[in-house]
Amino acid sequence: QVQLMESGGGSVQAGGSLILSCAASGSFTRDHRMAWFRQAPGKEREGVAVIWMTTGTTVYAEPVRGRFSITQDNAGNTLFLQMNSLKLEDTAMYYCAWRNGAYGGVWHDGREYNFWGQGIQVTVSS
Repeated sequence: QVQLMESGGGSVQAGGSLILSCAASGSFTRDHRMAWFRQAPGKEREGVAVIWMTTGTTVYAEPVRGRFSITQDNAGNTLFLQMNSLKLEDTAMYYCAWRNGAYGGVWHDGREYNFWGQGIQVTVSS
């Protein structure tokens, strides 16, 4: 079992920055990948970014590419999402997700993930 706890959300003006953290606890190996998803009111959940913990390889969804950065700590049990140049459309509940086994499936398909955090709100205002 893996427990995930997000922190760092809040409200920010458009153009500002926020950093989200996701601390993982429990029993696990490095053979996993972690991702950030988000869901805005009335919209479907979407993948934001993913990192393969064994290699550090990252992939970003097109709407956030060049503005967001997903990283991990050296121990591989804390995930970060640095969000810069925030836009109104970035407003959403953000979730971190964990997949046992780094490879397989489609990274932005939430059904591929075994564990989820409780979510944290990010609100961008004009």
